[in-house]
Amino acid sequence: MKINEEEIKKIAFLSRLEFDNKDLEKMNDSMNSILTHMEELKQYDTEGVVPTAHAVEQFNVTRKDIPHESLSNEEALSNAPEREDGYFKVPKII
Repeated sequence: MKINEEEIKKIAFLSRLEFDNKDLEKMNDSMNSILTHMEELKQYDTEGVVPTAHAVEQFNVTRKDIPHESLSNEEALSNAPEREDGYFKVPKII
């Protein structure tokens, strides 16, 4: 399957993109290369192959949410550059 210049212009218009003639030629070559590759992939039998989103299986590596004792107010504020009335003091932004 080959794509022609008019189809490239139509796709560019629908995508709200503008190409000059040089870029249009590059886009034509790129899209035809992609389509050629897709045609090559059609020759392989993928019957029974489970679709995946990633090449390798991924797992969630977060820790278990186990309740534990938290820092005291003094410990949390121990390295604060400034504090006031038991809270972090930060510069006013607004």
